[in-house]
Parts: sequence; structure tokens; C-alpha cells
Amino acid sequence: MGEKITFAALDGEGEIPGYLATPDGPIRAAIIVIPEIFGVNAGIRHKCEGWAAQGYMALAPDIFWRFAPGVELDPDVPEQMQEAFGYFQQYDADKGVKDIEAAIRFLRGYEGIDKVGLVGFCLGGRMAYMAATRTDIDASVGYYGVMIDQMLNESHAIARPLMLHIPTADHFVGPDAQKAIHDALDPHPRVTLHDYEGLDHGFAAEMGNRRDDDGAELADRRTRDFFAQHLG
Repeated sequence: MGEKITFAALDGEGEIPGYLATPDGPIRAAIIVIPEIFGVNAGIRHKCEGWAAQGYMALAPDIFWRFAPGVELDPDVPEQMQEAFGYFQQYDADKGVKDIEAAIRFLRGYEGIDKVGLVGFCLGGRMAYMAATRTDIDASVGYYGVMIDQMLNESHAIARPLMLHIPTADHFVGPDAQKAIHDALDPHPRVTLHDYEGLDHGFAAEMGNRRDDDGAELADRRTRDFFAQHLG
């Protein structure tokens, strides 16, 4: 169902690698899947295939393609977790937004695709917020996005629906950051926030030690309903 592809970056920068999963039948819309800091690993590919099974074309771009193309890491292996933190430090989120714009352009080039959504995890959750403030994405969802509290001055630019999943025990996004996010975004008419009491960062991973089945299934159901409403 899925295959490795490349698509054109903006400004002639080159070709961005990605994993594209295509439905067997009619395409409802497209969804960009922005990974955590572990690359387009088996869990992210599984998420793409899950969206394709529901009728969406799903594209996971390689967000580290400029400096660590093709990397796939396992967060349950301490050495690989440390390697991932190093890539996170190198990542340029402003260039990441340009890559999302390139992915939107690529997907809208397919016949029959009118709407494009985005779902992101961890660093990808931050990019979901930035996509909502800086691009014309039709709808976006962020799971345990990091550093959003430092970008709330951009919230006025959110023009399309945005949903954020916030685990209250997230050891990367503490109580003060969560309060800032709620204070700024709860009143916003286009933003929906969901808290997950006692859950930690990574609770909706497809596989591995961080996953919480009940929390993941609830968040994923809300995401499916959100995209069904806003993408079709």
C-alpha cells in the first residue's frame, strides 16, 4: 500500500524523500504525517497505511532530509533516543514549514485531491501548529507538540481548524507551558484542545513502551472525526 517517493522542495533545493500510502479505492483527501524526532520509522509508516485504509492519501516527509536522510530510530533504545535529540537540535523549523508547503503543493497536484490535512507528533506536533499559522493547510492536528508555548504570538494567524492533544504529565511540555497554551488557545474559535490526564509524551505511538492503548485510541478517534468533518 505504501512506497518510498520523492517530491520537489521549494526554491529548487532538491528532492524531499517521503513515504506515500495510497488508498485502494477513491481518495477522500490527503493527509501529511509529520514524524517525531525518530524519522519515518515503522510506526510512522503504519500510521500512513492506517490513513490510506480510511481512504486518505497519506504522505510522511523525511523531515531530516537535509542532514540525516533516511534515518529511522527506535525511542526505546537509549542510544537512538540520544541520536534523535541531536537531530532535533539541528532541525530548522522555518525550513520545515517550507517543506510542508512543498508537500501541500505535491498532494494538491493529484487529480481529485481538493483538501489536505496534517497530523504531527512531538516535533511534528509543533509543526502542525506552525502549519496552521503559516500555511493554507485545510486542517491540522498536533499530538504532544513541543515549544508551542513559545510561539503563541502567532495564534492570531490560525485561519483553519486546529486540534491539539495534550498529555498532562508530558515531561517535555510542563504545567506552565500547558497553562500558557490553554490560556492563549482555549478562546480561539478555530482551535480545539484535548487534555489526557496522567499521560506522558508519546502516548499515541503506534508501537513501543510509550504507548497507552486507551489514550491513543481516544485521541486517534477524535482525530479521525476531526478530519472527517473538515476534509471529508
